Amino acid sequence: MNIRKGNPEDMESVLGLIQELAIFEKEPEAVVITVEDLVRDGFGEKPLFNVFVAEIEDESSNKEIVGIALYYYRYSTWKGKTIHLEDLIVKEKMRGTGLGSALYAEIMKQGKKDNVRRVEWNVLDWNTPAVKFYESSGAKILEEWRVVQMDENGINSFLEKL
Repeated sequence: MNIRKGNPEDMESVLGLIQELAIFEKEPEAVVITVEDLVRDGFGEKPLFNVFVAEIEDESSNKEIVGIALYYYRYSTWKGKTIHLEDLIVKEKMRGTGLGSALYAEIMKQGKKDNVRRVEWNVLDWNTPAVKFYESSGAKILEEWRVVQMDENGINSFLEKL
């Protein structure tokens, strides 16, 4: 297994993993981004995200991306620069191999390297294996905080009322 920074050529595989996650999270139709969006938004003049990819090599030296950790920088009014881990995804066939732990460790190393004061992410309450892993790593799950989102329809509806 090799973990490295992703590049534009990896985005087709990255999108495949994002779609696999959407299926796992029971929202397969929710993914609307394209490979072109990922390339533009992650590798343009002002990249909006960074990604680590985990790849394996088969007997024929073919490489396959089997996991990703996609993150971006945020700014906390209390802490300053932070990292938001948007998604940590491991192909189903690779779960339980330590690959997810390795990607997670890579994010924490990046946070240390960048001197961030916090790394944050969301986890679904029914994803018990992930919750247990994060708790065992020393992460705090903030039960009293709620994730708040406004989707495209909500934005339009809100603005129409102004």
